[in-house]
Amino acid sequence: MSFPVRLLTADATAPTRGSPLSAGYDVYASENTTVPANGRVLVSTGLAVVCPENTYARVAPRSGLAVKAGISTGAGVVDADYRGEVKVLLFNHSNVDFTVNKGDRIAQLILERIVTPDVVVLDDKQWENVCNTERGAGGFGSTGTN
Repeated sequence: MSFPVRLLTADATAPTRGSPLSAGYDVYASENTTVPANGRVLVSTGLAVVCPENTYARVAPRSGLAVKAGISTGAGVVDADYRGEVKVLLFNHSNVDFTVNKGDRIAQLILERIVTPDVVVLDDKQWENVCNTERGAGGFGSTGTN
């Protein structure tokens, strides 16, 4: 299986994996920018991707940026039929501006398999039948706190 990519700008870098068993492909900033303290910014990668059929690319944070600088990602779904530039929404959870330099690894793309069954709207009786489980509608903490 291949993961086709297109470099849209001269400043774009192809995704890389940090090790042979890495789950994600590191993606790189194609521009210099600053993520303001307690703010957010959309960062260009200069990259377009083609996700294999029945997959999507999840934009995930890089653990080092999260731990060391309080930087996380948001809005992270690249659908298989999207062909535009992949941009990364970075959130700065610290009280200090964070500088992003062109070529910095800013996030990772993780290819995940998806299932897209047809939506079936149930009537009250059908809903009762599928809701007859031990847990039922029990939410947060309903299965215990340990």
